[in-house]
Formats: sequence, structure tokens, C-alpha cells
Amino acid sequence: MSGALPGVPAAGAPLRLGGRLVAPGRPAVMAVVNRTPDSFYAAARYGAADADAAVARAEEEGADVVDIGGVRAGRGPEVGVAEEVERVVPLVERVRRRHPDLLVSVDTWRAPVARAAVAAGAHLLNDTWAGHDPGVAEVAAEHGVGLVVSHTGGALPRTDPLRVTYPLPAAAERDGPVDPLDGVLLDVLATLRAGADRAVGLGVDPASVLVDPTHDFGKTTWHSLHLVRRTAALVALGHPVLMALSRKDFVGESLGLPAEERLEGTLAATVLAAWWGARVFRTHDVRATRRALDMVAVLRGELPPARVVRGLA
Repeated sequence: MSGALPGVPAAGAPLRLGGRLVAPGRPAVMAVVNRTPDSFYAAARYGAADADAAVARAEEEGADVVDIGGVRAGRGPEVGVAEEVERVVPLVERVRRRHPDLLVSVDTWRAPVARAAVAAGAHLLNDTWAGHDPGVAEVAAEHGVGLVVSHTGGALPRTDPLRVTYPLPAAAERDGPVDPLDGVLLDVLATLRAGADRAVGLGVDPASVLVDPTHDFGKTTWHSLHLVRRTAALVALGHPVLMALSRKDFVGESLGLPAEERLEGTLAATVLAAWWGARVFRTHDVRATRRALDMVAVLRGELPPARVVRGLA
């Protein structure tokens, strides 16, 4: 699909979940609700008592999808399958019952948790560890739900990167001048393409396969910044692109700020990625992200302004 206006980058592929198009005509917002006591961002730690309020607030502020997680992505205390299920599944059931129009994603890399979440009504499996358990994609195909395909550079779940590199293939170097950081782009594109092809081959609807470059996972800050700049190449894969940028370390290291002060930096990266065609944004800050994305959609010509009276009345 070409841009709506001359000079506007191509729009990203539409997303379909739960039998319907998600946020047609504008990027979708995925709200983070972590049922974890040790999330890197303290404001996103929700116990059983306040998770329901967090979901209700996210829907009110403009979330299209809520992403429920039961295990911290980084290092921390061991969380077994049974405990992860106990943290996540009851909340999925309550969200489906109390918020029937809100789509539900579950952030897990484990097939048993994925199966329990889908049985409880989840519409999307957000596998942030790049198919470490190949059964997650099989669960998505078996039950007709969506799948997030990610990239970690081969990192194991809940590990942090250390001096990770992505050398350019020799053939790429011979083709002419290139950015040395394109090594990470080529690796990401190959991994996401293979993961998406596998999911579609198993039977997942192509419009329900999201591709996520997975900033910070198996990457340095230089890698993550480069992948924002190369959003258009990710969009060209032909699947809706998910950007999980919210308050991440690459934003904090770029600006020298702790997680609590990274909203503006996150929104700057969000606006650029949305302009270049990314379609889904996972965020801790729903209202601010919704407004920023709607402004991008207006600038791209995908949404009309909410009100136009300046110079006319």
C-alpha cells in the first residue's frame, strides 16, 4: 500500500485479531500490565488487587490491546510454569468478562502457559524470546490466535546481552558502502522472516503475525537505535510491525535518564517509527502514546483532524 499523501512512507500491514481489524486507519496501542513484583519500571508492577484497575484505565485511555505478563523479562527470581499461569490466567479471564471489546495479549515464551492463556480467552501470544519454545507458535496455529515473532540474537530467556555483535556478511560488504550496523538489521530481518514464514506455514493468519525487532533483547543501544532508523525495512516484510520501545534502556542510555524519566524519549522514537509504518506500539503510557500516534495518523493523512475551525469561523 502506498502512502496516503505524496512523500508519506508506505503504510504498514493491517493487523487482524479476534476476527476483526485492529485500529483500522491508525496505529494500535498495546498497554503493558505486568503481574510481576520486579518489573524494571516500578509503576508497571501490578498485584492481583490493582491489575484490574490498570486494565480499566488502559481501556479508558485508548488501548486497543492489553498485554499481560507474569515473568520479568530480565534476570530475577525463578518463576515456574504453574506460578506464571497463576499470575496471568485469572486476569485474562476477568479482562475477557469485564472488557469484552478489549483484545488480550499474553507475554510468554512457554507453550504450557500459552495454551492455558488461550483457553482463558487470549487473542495474541507475545513470544518475546524468539521461539525458544517452538510450541508457542503451534498453540497459536492450533487455536487460531495471533503470534508475535521476535528477535533476540539467540539469547536465552531472561538473560542480558554482553558484547553482542552482528558482523556484516562478506557479500554485503562487497556490494558497496554500507552502514556497519546493518549487520543487526540483516540478522533481524532474516530471523523475523523465518519465524513469520513458520507461523504462516503452521496455519496462523498472516495478518495475525506481528514482527517485533525486540529492542534491547540481545542488542546494544547502538543496535536498538539503528533498528528504529530502519523501521521501513521491517515494514517491508509485509506483516504488522510491533514496536516495544517503552522506557527501554536504549532510550535511557541515549538521554542519560532512569526508567521513570524516559517518556519523552520513548515518544520521540514512537513518532518516528509510526511515521515509517510501524502499526502496534507496546507502552506503559497509554494516553500519551495514543495522542502521539493519532497526531502521526493525522499528519500521514490516515485520520482527519478531530476539529477544524481555525481560519474558518
